Amino acid sequence: MLGLKLLTDPRWANIAESNLEEILSDHAWCEQKAATNAITLITQNSEHQDLVDELTAIAIEEMQHFQMVINIIKERGYTLSRERKDDYVGRLVKFSKKDGSRNQAFIDRLLFAAMIEARSCERFRVLSLNIKDQELAKFYHELMVSEAGHYTTFLNFARKYSTDVDVDKRWKEWLDFEGELIQGFGTKEAIHG
Repeated sequence: MLGLKLLTDPRWANIAESNLEEILSDHAWCEQKAATNAITLITQNSEHQDLVDELTAIAIEEMQHFQMVINIIKERGYTLSRERKDDYVGRLVKFSKKDGSRNQAFIDRLLFAAMIEARSCERFRVLSLNIKDQELAKFYHELMVSEAGHYTTFLNFARKYSTDVDVDKRWKEWLDFEGELIQGFGTKEAIHG
C-alpha cells in the first residue's frame, strides 16, 4: 500500500530496543514536528476549508501522540532529550521543489508530508512486530494505523489540489528518491535513523 522501495531490516528494531529512552525521545519530537508541519500547511493554504479541517484534526492527533510518548517516557523514569536534527527529513526537504509555481511548492509539501508518514508507518510496523516489549509493540501497532491514515490524507490532498503537477509522476520520483536515501539509514535509535 505505501509503495516504499526498500523496507526496513527488522533488525533495526533491536537497535531501537537497545536504547528505548533514545528512540522514545526521538519519536516524541517526530510527533511534534508532524503537528507543526500540518499547522504550516494550514497557515499557507487556508483557502481550502477541507484541508484546514482535516489537517487541524491531524495536528491535534499528532500532539496527542506527542503527549502519549511523553507519558511513556515519564512512566519509565526516562528523560525527554533535547530535539536534534533529523538528517533523513533534512534530505527530504532538500529534495522538495521550492522553485516554480505556488501550486508546485504546495503539492510538494503535501508529498513531503506523505513520504514521512509512509516511512513512519513502516517503521512503526517494524517496531510493533519485532520488539519484545509488549506494551510498546501494541502502542506502535496503534500508531502504525494512524500514520497510514495520515499518509493517505496528504496524498489525496495533493491529487485534489494539483493544478500544474502530475502528482502520480512526482510521487514516483519521491518514492525513488526515498528508496535510495533510506539505504543510508536504519543504524541508529531514531525513527528515521
